Amino acid sequence: MKAMNPSSTLAAVIGSSAMPRTEVTKKIWGYIKRNGLQDKKNKRMINADDKLKAVFGGKGKVSMFEMTKLVSNHLK
Repeated sequence: MKAMNPSSTLAAVIGSSAMPRTEVTKKIWGYIKRNGLQDKKNKRMINADDKLKAVFGGKGKVSMFEMTKLVSNHLK
């Protein structure tokens, strides 16, 4: 996998070093689990905190499938 550079917004969540897309996803899920941001009733939904809200384009809640699409906008 080719290493991708995260935007400054995404770097606030996962760090600024270049990494493959798979590693980006792992780090985001680690952040979500550490901060208890997965919805308790519907595990497929992510409740965004301030850092993730910036990555998700201002959305407060996104599905895990939509999350991958939104995150890819922050990778170069």
